[in-house]
Amino acid sequence: MKHLQWILAALVATGSAVAGAATGSASERDGATLYQQYCASCHEGGVAKAPQLSLLQIMPPSSILRAMQGGVMQTQAANMTAAEQQRVAEYLSGQSLAEAHLQSAAPMCSAERARFDFAARPDTRGWGVNPGNRRFYDRELAGMSAADLDNLELKWAFAFPGALRARSQPAIAGGALFVGSQDGTVYALDRETGCIRWRFATVAEVRNGIVVADWEEGATAAPLLYFGDLVGNVYALNAVTGELVWRDRPDDHPSLTLTASPALHGDRLYVPLSSLEVTAAADPGYACCTFRGGVAVYAARSGEKLHTSYTIAEKPAVVGKNSAGTARIAPSGSPVWNTPALDPARGVMYVGTGENYSSPANDTSDAILALSLDDGSIVWSQQMTAGDAWNMGCETEDRINCPPEDGPDYDFGAATILATSSEGRDLVLAGQKSGEIFALDPDKGGEIVWRKKLGRGGIQGGVHFGMALDGDVLYVPMSDFDGGPRWPGEMFPGMYAVDIRSGEVLWFNRNADICEGREFCQPGLSAAASAIDGAVVAGAMDGVLRAYDRNDGEVLWSFDSVREYQTTDGGTARGGSFGGAAGPVFSNGMMFVNSGYGIYFHMPGNVLLAFGPRD
Repeated sequence: MKHLQWILAALVATGSAVAGAATGSASERDGATLYQQYCASCHEGGVAKAPQLSLLQIMPPSSILRAMQGGVMQTQAANMTAAEQQRVAEYLSGQSLAEAHLQSAAPMCSAERARFDFAARPDTRGWGVNPGNRRFYDRELAGMSAADLDNLELKWAFAFPGALRARSQPAIAGGALFVGSQDGTVYALDRETGCIRWRFATVAEVRNGIVVADWEEGATAAPLLYFGDLVGNVYALNAVTGELVWRDRPDDHPSLTLTASPALHGDRLYVPLSSLEVTAAADPGYACCTFRGGVAVYAARSGEKLHTSYTIAEKPAVVGKNSAGTARIAPSGSPVWNTPALDPARGVMYVGTGENYSSPANDTSDAILALSLDDGSIVWSQQMTAGDAWNMGCETEDRINCPPEDGPDYDFGAATILATSSEGRDLVLAGQKSGEIFALDPDKGGEIVWRKKLGRGGIQGGVHFGMALDGDVLYVPMSDFDGGPRWPGEMFPGMYAVDIRSGEVLWFNRNADICEGREFCQPGLSAAASAIDGAVVAGAMDGVLRAYDRNDGEVLWSFDSVREYQTTDGGTARGGSFGGAAGPVFSNGMMFVNSGYGIYFHMPGNVLLAFGPRD
């Protein structure tokens, strides 16, 4: 999804550098040697399910070490000493374990604070908050409106240990706040105080939001939590105890990654499938490409996989060779980076797709698809950018694996929204990295009702991670990240409000550039936004959280998160850029939001902030 030169530069700049052992210190060379001896044969193509090197290189060292000490890599690492395992973990991550605590030192909750409250049914049960991914918290759900924002103050701050980014959106239920972290730990925190009820260690980073199953009033059986990790595992946990109920990897592809929250309806769990195979394609010897995006469907309680809805109907096949003699395979790509919008009444779900990885490009990349809930088939497809095939081979000097289309890499990263206008018309709303937004008719095969170009677009949007909807008003955060000369033209960083009935722009508030030369600071809005009654709240890449008035876009309230915080563990954490699909969440008069997005040229941070009314 990202271009190689930006990934490498940004990872180096924010402390998660792709390890370059040949020029490193002795311990780094030892780590490289150990990796080649014990790990490379599996992770560089020898074992189909083994995550590829590109995935390992964006994991924190604590996750890698945990996998070797007691996780899925325990057998393979058995012949290494503890010190050697540590050197491998540090080599792969480019980060010292001495600088990354293995777990939070925040206090554990008392028995009273740890008790699960079955009377507190889910306030925020998933990424989209309410049906259709609308990301709207009404007054009853939020416990506040725009008029209450001025009365907010910071109540507590929770530090994610060893993290440079915080991009898992919390969910709230049972009096607890459930959230994932970069080191792979999922936490259940007391909503009021931030103490730890329980923690669960996964295989890798959890970047998506947690989904909580609802329960009937008076129920006593533990509900389940659902989420995925960076290397493609989907989990179901007991929400009361944190115990694992089931885990599965929905696809065998070694580059599989789960970036978006699953969607839950009834006893079905819908898990979107994406990948980082675009990174592997930088190697001329890599046969590009074999991944195709989709949504895996599970029986939510049992974990039985029912079927996969693929975004490309046909399986990839060899279509030629590149100039190095390596097989070229197509069609591929069309990953799903976003949470499906479920439409049970029509028997479909709506997803946006990314670019193709190899040539020829097909007609389901950069598209909005309606996928059958029954059998997974493609019911209809509306493509917005034709001929978009791209991989990281395009950013190498020899460009051997670069498809002739060469981009522009205009994914749909933001989730689609299923809306009903005040006129009673159903619409599917979508925003693209191109800076364009769309309204589609779900009853006419995705026919375009209107489209509107708002931003310049580019490598990180355009519309990047998530819009919000309040009635007829669609809030569109615009990133327009300064990605260099490939995306020329005027940038429009800021917040738009658009009338969904016509596509008319109601107002636009351009974010002023307040960065003043700060490194990795940008004025645009990349992260997902969330709406409450009378306002929309969104964090920007400059580290400022802002609330915009529904009527005219005036900034009603703001909070600069780029500073140090005293945290619940007795230490400190720091805020940074807001990025990813982790927008603010609201519950019973409080607001919770992560700060820190230390990847892809953004300011690092590792803190969860809890705001509540002044005493």
